Amino acid sequence: MAAFFALLAGLLFGIGLMVSGMANPAKVQGFLDLAGRWDPSLAFVMAGAIAIGLVAFLIAKRRKRSWLGLPMQLPATTAVTVRLVLGSAVFGIGWGIAGFCPGPALVALGAGYPKAIGFVTAMVAGMIVFEVVERATATMRQA
Repeated sequence: MAAFFALLAGLLFGIGLMVSGMANPAKVQGFLDLAGRWDPSLAFVMAGAIAIGLVAFLIAKRRKRSWLGLPMQLPATTAVTVRLVLGSAVFGIGWGIAGFCPGPALVALGAGYPKAIGFVTAMVAGMIVFEVVERATATMRQA
């Protein structure tokens, strides 16, 4: 049952990304182009997402189990670290250059956008490099 609702949530999320224009790199870059022909429409999408997320987290914090009876898994830390800030900066730079972030890139790949193929390939390669470096670092710390 949990897998069905995960699939349903993913489909709803993907449809929302397509309808809002978040899977269209030109729309995203228009939003990020503050000095040029700025397109503020995605600000409304983000504000709506933040509002819904805020309400969802407020409800989730009060619960021990999800509506499906699974244990509630919320982030354990709220610390702002250098690693978090640098990762956010890299994410933002990549988003601005490519016009994609991971979720919309997967939706765009499924929708057949050719530019998404290169982005998703690079994203997966970056994830692999990250894992290799993390494991090597962890091994060196243990030695």
